[in-house]
Amino acid sequence: MGLRSRIPAREEPAAAGVGDSRLVAVYRAKLLQEIDLAEMSSLAMADRRDRLERVLGHILSREGPVLSPQQRALLIRRVVDEALGLGILEPLLEDPSVTEIMVNGPEQIFVERSGRVEQLPMRFASEEQLMQTIERIVSTVNRRVDESNPMVDARLPSGERVNVIIPPLSLSGATLTIRRFPRAYTLPELVGFGSVDDHLVLLLAGLVRAKFNIIVSGGTGSGKTTLLNALSALIPEGERIVTVEDAAELQLQQNHVIRLESRPPNVEGKGEVTIRDLVRNSLRMRPDRIIVGEVRGGETLDMLQAMSTGHDGSLATVHANNAEDALMRLQTLASMSELQVPFEALRDQINSAVDILVQLVRHPDGTRRVAEVAALVSNGREPFRTATVARFRAEPMDRDGKVNGSFEHLPVPREVADRLRLAGEQVPQAFGARPEALRPHVPRPGIR
Repeated sequence: MGLRSRIPAREEPAAAGVGDSRLVAVYRAKLLQEIDLAEMSSLAMADRRDRLERVLGHILSREGPVLSPQQRALLIRRVVDEALGLGILEPLLEDPSVTEIMVNGPEQIFVERSGRVEQLPMRFASEEQLMQTIERIVSTVNRRVDESNPMVDARLPSGERVNVIIPPLSLSGATLTIRRFPRAYTLPELVGFGSVDDHLVLLLAGLVRAKFNIIVSGGTGSGKTTLLNALSALIPEGERIVTVEDAAELQLQQNHVIRLESRPPNVEGKGEVTIRDLVRNSLRMRPDRIIVGEVRGGETLDMLQAMSTGHDGSLATVHANNAEDALMRLQTLASMSELQVPFEALRDQINSAVDILVQLVRHPDGTRRVAEVAALVSNGREPFRTATVARFRAEPMDRDGKVNGSFEHLPVPREVADRLRLAGEQVPQAFGARPEALRPHVPRPGIR
């Protein structure tokens, strides 16, 4: 069962009490008295909804209140959503501007639109109604949620990522978070949003085509997956790409793409397949490039080994507040492997594997931008050194709360410029190479 209903979303009229949960409950009960949902299980979702709408229309004509055509259509929608869909959440799932739905117990519903979180003036009638909605959602992926299994994290057939946590773990009541993934944007489209500028697009495109290993870092909701999608679109056709994700979010358009997704343990605690399992398996699949949606643990070491042993041009994301923090976090995550690798050796591995760091930031006004692009220029076991080639200079917020500013462009290190030219790419004029020559970057074998 998909999450979206077929009827277009409408604004609810305040008159006639059509939005009253009690009125909806009354006619939902009347509808279920006249029709058996179990007998309709063989019908397609659209056919089930059509039939319920017709039956409810007859009930309202026979014994319903006096309503305008708009109010009647709204009541039918609300009742059918309660009987078949997700009730008051259905209009939110149809709204393309909503990227996240957050339910904190039956009385609080928040959404994220355009990077900003707002509370909505709607609520569930009761904790029981919220739990019924949650159970309907998790049942679509053959999962269950109860006191013995109070947490569920899953991807729905319609693509949304759902997280549920209920009492006794949640003291705020049953909590539901639905994350929706927008369509993949191109780098030129991100220019229109102000996330990057034209000069950065030229540089990033050249880096991807020249097979630089790129780490995209940023905080939660900073746009890491959006940028990763845009960068991956620049990978030439004909290359074999393997994507590894905790929840499939990437939307690559190339023909030769293998998508791998981790699997949580079942209710008996068995059957788990981790990101690390998938990264290790991907190395046996003859990939030209590996894209890891997000590194969170010991799989980081396997990814770094892959990057430094023949899988140039790979990409990954990591949670970090700046480029230097991203490097330290990669080192910490790589140390979570069962291999006891000294920190100095891990630093050697990162210096050998990572070429470019792209740091993202989410501003207070909800806009997401590239905050910094830096090249990793350290070698061997020496401390990490980066050379910033672009940064966003933010100005003080204006009276409307908007964050404005401009991108600053700096010369790329000589070794980056030379590698771009050897790959047949041009160094954008705004990033003319630095005059000083840095020590050559010599790839090292992976830790075994």
